Parts: sequence; C-alpha cells; structure tokens
Amino acid sequence: MIFALVTSYAQEEESASAEQDRESMAMDATATQWSFQFAYQVMPDYHRDQLSDGSTRPAGLDNYLQLRIVAPVPLKKVTILPRLTLRHYENAETGKSGMGNTELFGLIVPKFSDWGTGRAGIGPLVTLPGNKDVAKDEWGYGIAAAIVNTSGQWFYGLLFTQSFRAIDPRTLPAGKSDANPLGIAPFLAYRFGTSGFYLQTADLVALYDWDTGQFYLPIGARFGKVWVFDKSSLNVYGEYRTSAIYKNWDGPAVKNSYRINVTYTIPVGL
Repeated sequence: MIFALVTSYAQEEESASAEQDRESMAMDATATQWSFQFAYQVMPDYHRDQLSDGSTRPAGLDNYLQLRIVAPVPLKKVTILPRLTLRHYENAETGKSGMGNTELFGLIVPKFSDWGTGRAGIGPLVTLPGNKDVAKDEWGYGIAAAIVNTSGQWFYGLLFTQSFRAIDPRTLPAGKSDANPLGIAPFLAYRFGTSGFYLQTADLVALYDWDTGQFYLPIGARFGKVWVFDKSSLNVYGEYRTSAIYKNWDGPAVKNSYRINVTYTIPVGL
C-alpha cells in the first residue's frame, strides 16, 4: 500500500555521511534488504452508527492473514524494491472467506535520494483481482511513494498511495470517478536505548475520497522489539488501532483492531 512528498533536504544533508543502524533498518520497509513479513489482524467490532442517509454504517471484514515479501534489486544508480502483499480475509458474519486484492509495488530509490539515514522513493502500484466475496474483483493501477529518516532514537516517515480502478469509466454512476481514495500514512517511532524495544504509531492509513470529499483517520499504537543478528534481524510487534475521525465517512469504521506481526529481514551486502 505509497506516494511521497519530498520536503527539504537540508536536514538530511547534515547526516549525508551517516549510515542507518541495523535496528532501524529492521523497522524500515524502504531499506535495501530482503524482507518476509507475517501478520495476523483481527477486527472484532465496528462502529454501527447511523449515516446521513439514515442507513446503518456497514461493518467490515473480521480478520486477515498477511504475507509480504520484499526482494531488493540494487543497481549502480538506483535501487528497486519490489514488494508483494498477499492477504486472506474472513468474514464471520457471512461465513465467506478468500484472497483479497494482491498488491505489487515497486519502490524506486535513486542513489541521490538516499542520504544514509533515510531515503525517498516512488514507483508503480498494481493490484490484482481478489475473491469477490471479500475484495474487489478487478484490476487496479497507480503510484506510491515514501520518505523516511532516522534521527537518534527517532524513526519517522510519510507514505502515500493513489490507485485507480481499471474499469470502463462509462460504467460508473454519475458523479463517480475511477480514482480510489488517496491513502496518507505518517508514522513515528521511538526506540528505547539499545534494548531493541520501541513504541510506534500503528498502521495509520488516512483516506480521502475524491468524489465525496469524505475523510477517514484511524489512530493507534504498536509496541515491539527488534533482535539484530550477524546477517539478519527479527522484528516482532503487537498493535492496537481504532477510528479517530469517521463521522463524515460512509464506509466501515473499525472500533477495535489488533495485530500481531513478525518480520524477518536480511540486509543486502552483509
């Protein structure tokens, strides 16, 4: 799920000669490393308040299993980070389950936008059709990007995604476009000394709907620990998330969400 806004490079130039430490690399999806992520997320309850049209807010899916693999391709002047995300969803309310929309994203990081302690990149995003019982049965395409940085014990960044539905626009209702909601995902993490423990914002993907102007913002936190080995790292965390801004959003709004995550990374060049 990334379209980044590159701010001033002045701050990054101060540490152009610095290198990102292994602990923050284990938390960083943009680092040049192999990454194997396994996650289980459960969403036991949703807000079921009344919408402006008088209907009850719909509930979302109950849980999913996620596998995400990053296979780096380091070249002379650019690094390409292809990322494949697979999710299997379940919906206890309907008794149906299946694969969601498979996501393939290729982050492209030019050497000039990698300043050692962080980097900025941009690349194409493609989503494949999923099981119609739990996902969209259609192709999607778009763009995604990221900017991240490490400063002392802090690790922070900003992620964006914008995709479009690969369908005939003439089939859309009046007033609707083929643009999916814009995804905006800022994050901030603080690492507790050299213990490997850290506290970070949850997977906070804010959504803006271009057609209706509606906005959705989740909120939450994760607590985790990183183990750094000679040639690899292990990142384990637990996460809680809820909805902060959702009254003007017509889609599902999770009330309580929990995630357990294990990520194994192998930096290139070690």
